Amino acid sequence: MKVRIPTPLRSYTANASVVEAHGATVADVLADLDQQFPGLRFRMVDEQEHLRQHMKVWVNQELTRDLTTVVNETDELTIMQALSGG
Repeated sequence: MKVRIPTPLRSYTANASVVEAHGATVADVLADLDQQFPGLRFRMVDEQEHLRQHMKVWVNQELTRDLTTVVNETDELTIMQALSGG
């Protein structure tokens, strides 16, 4: 499946904005991404195995915060990270 990577996390993917990953659930896809790009999952998932508050994940056009959401190889996963500043 295609996974769209937000700009703040592209340092993990050699600046690639779209990468390929595999899995049956969002959690599986994130685990596969972490195998390919070590450290990426930690930036997205906290110690309680929940998406960090500033992270958003869409499967196709649908927002999900549930890591057990089932995905297919034809789906597209989009990762967004809220930015803050001041």
